[in-house]
Amino acid sequence: MATIALHSTAGKWIMVSAILASAMAFIDGTALNVVLPALQQSLNASGADLFWILNAYLLMLASLILIGGSLGDKLGRKKIFMAGIFIFIAGSAACGISTSVLLLIAFRIVQGIGGALMIPGSLSLISSSINEKERGKAIGTWSAFTTVVTMGGPVLGGALADAGLWRYIFFINVPIGIIALLMLAFKVKESKDEDSDHTIDYPGAITIALGLALITFGFLRIPTVGFHNWQAYGSLALGMLLLIAFIIIQAKSRHPMMPLQLFANLTFSGANLLTLFLYAGLGSGMLFLSLNMVQVQGYSQLQSGLTFLPFTVMMISLARYAGTLADKFGPRLLLICGPAAAGAGLLMLSFVKQTNGPADYWTTFLPGIIVFGLGMSFTVAPLTAAVMGSVNDRFSGTASGVNNAITRIANVFANAIFGALAVLFFSGALSQQLKSLPIDASQKQIIMAQSVNLGNAKVPTIINKTGKAKIENTYHQSFISAYASIMRISAGLGFLGAIMSVIFIRNNAIKKE
Repeated sequence: MATIALHSTAGKWIMVSAILASAMAFIDGTALNVVLPALQQSLNASGADLFWILNAYLLMLASLILIGGSLGDKLGRKKIFMAGIFIFIAGSAACGISTSVLLLIAFRIVQGIGGALMIPGSLSLISSSINEKERGKAIGTWSAFTTVVTMGGPVLGGALADAGLWRYIFFINVPIGIIALLMLAFKVKESKDEDSDHTIDYPGAITIALGLALITFGFLRIPTVGFHNWQAYGSLALGMLLLIAFIIIQAKSRHPMMPLQLFANLTFSGANLLTLFLYAGLGSGMLFLSLNMVQVQGYSQLQSGLTFLPFTVMMISLARYAGTLADKFGPRLLLICGPAAAGAGLLMLSFVKQTNGPADYWTTFLPGIIVFGLGMSFTVAPLTAAVMGSVNDRFSGTASGVNNAITRIANVFANAIFGALAVLFFSGALSQQLKSLPIDASQKQIIMAQSVNLGNAKVPTIINKTGKAKIENTYHQSFISAYASIMRISAGLGFLGAIMSVIFIRNNAIKKE
């Protein structure tokens, strides 16, 4: 299939439509977290309701995203991309007018179905349409713009929540989606390989959707019910069995949805392993850094958001340049140094103790955030370029689907496993600290019961005023100890990602014209 230049008129239309559609998904994902309190009050939602409002979308997205990518390769990338955008904005509009929690959850599921068709489509369309010499640069441009909207999501969400307009988080998707659909309909040509196999692998599709859904559900339930609950271990075990069944089906199928020969390319396999480790570290690192700032260090939500501004600026200014370097010299060196630098940044952040709040930011958190941001800025575009460039163009949607599914699984895995580990570390540190305080066994038990709340732990009312400050300080010190351990493990995952690049990534396995 003929490819086009990035700077051509057709290339620009593809880039703008892909960025607009991706922006919808990223704004929705980050802004919704901020409006949850306003939404909860408006719909009288419980904590369990909020869990499903957030995760019904993620569950559908993670379980169907591989199918979405594969359908684009088989039936036409533009067609499936447009179908995904249409379903997503229809779901968004319905979410905006929902009058009950149940309706909102149902329409979040619709959004997830749309997202699963739409998200792999944006990168697949770029990768299959833009010529190989400029793909890294194109993906870097896409990364820079989507980073802007991702980081801008919480600011927008906060402004709308403060104005009592939380529903507009959903409504804003509609005009953006319509503009993207019009561009695609009139300005972008279909990207389809006429000689590719168009037969749909239904057994594979059903198996992978159920397998990924169960694994995602299992990880999502761990922080709430614990690993020893049947909902957690039962879902994970059944999900893994279905993934094994999916691999067997793909090996025997004449029309596989995910051809296993993709993984015979060590660069493709290595890039996906790097994605798994790096994004697990990124997800947990960002989460616990934010919790530390707000719950322990005295930052407001807004101040916490603004602390990531250097990270955002570096992503915007360097992602396109990193993509160009990957085009010119190959991604291997960038994918060794980038994750290693990100790991070093997380390691630096792990040594931050109790501070005097935002006034100390410049000498405590900022150096680590800069190193971390530098590492991620030189990783994101080359990593995506390596994934997309290591497979034949007719599998670009499938490759994007695989990589996106791994990113989502890495995030829910990190939040579940690291959330449970943090409680374990916090409890251990708290137990040690309480040994030096004059409290009896019953008081200790009540104080320890707050461990599940981590940095948000509240001093029990039975503690007198004199002891209250000491217990509060003990909670803070215990959280900082747990935070340090989690950040060091996250750093280790970054370094492990760099090792994957050393072992597996080869520049000669990436397509070049």
